[in-house]
Amino acid sequence: MQNAPDVLERIIAHKHREIAAARAARPVEALVERLAAAPPVRDFAAALRAGPGMHVIAEVKRASPSAGLIRADVDPPAIAREYETHGAACISVLTDAEFFGGCLADLEAVRNAVSAPVLRKDFLLDRYQVVEARAAGADCVLLIAECLDDCRLRDLYFYAAELGMESLIEIYEPENLERVLKLEPALVGVNNRNLRTMQTDLAHSIALRERVPERCLLVSESGISRREDVQRLLAANVTAMLVGETLMRAPDIGEKLRELLA
Repeated sequence: MQNAPDVLERIIAHKHREIAAARAARPVEALVERLAAAPPVRDFAAALRAGPGMHVIAEVKRASPSAGLIRADVDPPAIAREYETHGAACISVLTDAEFFGGCLADLEAVRNAVSAPVLRKDFLLDRYQVVEARAAGADCVLLIAECLDDCRLRDLYFYAAELGMESLIEIYEPENLERVLKLEPALVGVNNRNLRTMQTDLAHSIALRERVPERCLLVSESGISRREDVQRLLAANVTAMLVGETLMRAPDIGEKLRELLA
């Protein structure tokens, strides 16, 4: 596999082509017309703050550039229901096709199958994708700070809010935290995966926790595979996490989620 920066650059370049093709196939005006029929927005941030203990965003994820195929027998609505039954506060759906094997149809199917709020997880670079997300029923979108300059990050964040959605703003590089916090977001995700080495380290979330104000909920992402990892996060006052690969690889998804939440 190419090193991570090259993969990220490839993903972004492909995403620009994908957005252009989508615009040509369906103008944004046609998408906007669909918004009136979209289901009401569910409160993503509130679901992650409801009650004590750890709150999980459980992810429907077929594959990734670093791991390849994760699970072959993927029925997104069935997996989402399993997640919800076993304690997931929210559901994340990867909608990137080229690198993660997902699609917007997965998100729509999941949104119709569960009552938990749903996140569109993708590489969002353009307002068109934000409209796509809401039209498909998303309650929240992922915005990756490393992929967006200040102007574009601010624009997409406030446009998502205009459409009623929350944004989970993800960072890896600590220097991005300050510019993200200027937006006063309800949610900040810290990716524990080093985008250069692809190694994960929970200490990354823990180290940044003290720099995130209490009004902003920190979500720890990647590298969470054992109950001990969850306990370590809770001890550092991290009460929300996003887990995908660990659950998708488990023979019994519900049992693995129960194990993490104990």
